[in-house]
Amino acid sequence: MKLGHADMPPFRSQVVVNFSPVPPMQTGFSPRENSLLERVRQRLSGIYGIEDTYQVVMPRLLQLLRLYRQATPEAHKERWDQHDCFLITYGDSLHQPDQAPLASLQQFLGRHLKAVISTIHILPFFPYSSDDGFSVIDYRLVKPDLGEWDDIAQIGKDFDLMMDLVLNHISRKSLWFHDFKSGLEPYNNYFIEVSPDEDLSQVVRPRPHPLLVEVLTHQEVKHLWATFSVDQIDLNYKCPQVFLEFVDILMRYYAMGARVVRLDAVAFLWKELGTPCIHLPQTHELIKAFRDLFELIDPEGLILTETNVPHEENVSYFGQGDEAHLVYQFALPPLLLHAFWSGKGQYLSSWAKDLKAPPEGCSFMNFTASHDGIGLRGAEGILPLEERDLLLAAMRSRGGFVSMRSVGEAMEPYEINIAYYSALAEDHEGHPELQRERFMASQAAMLSFKGIPAIYFNSMVATENDMLGVELTGRTRSINRKKWLLPELESLLADPQSPQAQVFEGLKRLLAVRKQQPAFHPDGEQEVWDLGSSFLALLRRAPQSDQVLLALINLTPHPQAWPEFSGEWDDLLGSAPGAALKPYQVCWLVRR
Repeated sequence: MKLGHADMPPFRSQVVVNFSPVPPMQTGFSPRENSLLERVRQRLSGIYGIEDTYQVVMPRLLQLLRLYRQATPEAHKERWDQHDCFLITYGDSLHQPDQAPLASLQQFLGRHLKAVISTIHILPFFPYSSDDGFSVIDYRLVKPDLGEWDDIAQIGKDFDLMMDLVLNHISRKSLWFHDFKSGLEPYNNYFIEVSPDEDLSQVVRPRPHPLLVEVLTHQEVKHLWATFSVDQIDLNYKCPQVFLEFVDILMRYYAMGARVVRLDAVAFLWKELGTPCIHLPQTHELIKAFRDLFELIDPEGLILTETNVPHEENVSYFGQGDEAHLVYQFALPPLLLHAFWSGKGQYLSSWAKDLKAPPEGCSFMNFTASHDGIGLRGAEGILPLEERDLLLAAMRSRGGFVSMRSVGEAMEPYEINIAYYSALAEDHEGHPELQRERFMASQAAMLSFKGIPAIYFNSMVATENDMLGVELTGRTRSINRKKWLLPELESLLADPQSPQAQVFEGLKRLLAVRKQQPAFHPDGEQEVWDLGSSFLALLRRAPQSDQVLLALINLTPHPQAWPEFSGEWDDLLGSAPGAALKPYQVCWLVRR
């Protein structure tokens, strides 16, 4: 489908469509479900028009709902609480001879982490052609050399599951793309053809390569929209069948055990020439429709949006509490890294002090590292450019890389590619022996913030820069995507002197203490205390109890005299504070 100014119907967000609710006897749905269906129809009519919504979209949606709808699952007491912590991992993070990687992962998780991790985010485990899973060939299959759907189900017996819906683009090796090149319906409308003569200068880019890729079809050469790479071809959501495909996939993931679905790169979903093609109103409405439909099949299901953009743009995906349940806290990883590298916490604390609470029923997903690099866009407007550039130079000196994005004719830093453990290897005054303490303090700080914590597998086991991976793949993101041999990792974890064992056991201890504290409930209040730039001080209050907890962290490699504040406190982490906090010491203080 060609995309041009004349081809773009207006978004009908102002159209008010009054439908009569579908009679329960006709659908077999409850009044609550019919109300949600009504809302979905209103949203989709604003995007696709009344005729297509009635004739194309809604009949298929009702079929899918009847197919996937099950007995209402047993409701959780709460959507989340202080017991929740996510682990982010690839399906092949662990290998051992004669066993599928997903089976090895399941054994490791069950043996070590059942007591402290609630949810496993398995990064894309589908057949793919590039980008370590994010160029999906088939959304409905498990990559054979990882395992089978049954291996996913086995992990789901001990943990909640989060799965990725990679819905902005698909691999050019997919059958959808093959059928597009053959001109078969409806796939001939699944991708976005744009004339290379169009002015695309307003389009926001996360990558430096040209936006359009040349594709030879069976009829002619076409130029297709490709936001992320020449192998990842963007999908055309102006075609209702594309939306319906992903509704089917979303519901299938639920049927296969997903409680949380992550919408990958979702900010770029809708394209309209003459706009930045990011955060468009149609994108927000489609996310809301996905949420409504997910709620129809699982009232406890959660939608997480992945939008690596400046903070104010990022939190717009909460909507009015009717869009994403969870939004990544993208400002946190670079601000924490800067604070611990520089020993100056004023930018981190100032941002946290001004942080607005999410709408009711929504929460932040806090993290320091993931399969991607440490994104810099979340810190835009918060961390001064001169401080950012000093940080980039320091990370390069620790073996890291800086990837760039196109901004008009210029190039701007986009993310730091480095293992978070290596990023904190030594401070600017030279204290390499403090690496473990500084890294552990960074993780404790993340665990202290309002929201739900998520820990990346390679951070959990103190993985350093994987330079061999970079050399083998030619991709700088491979620096933080090491694949472990399970016997080797188990041997390191059994050695109490290894960094892997010290970090792994230290994080498990922090998580075990954290889950017992009502003040760490994601909905609890957060107050930032200004105790000077050497400290991070977060006061947390429980939403349904009287517990008050002060997370106090020394951000520097030097002892810091205790700040003056009233009251008598005990440290839950068991340290016996002297006259000063030790370098990078963490205290979780509760009132006596």
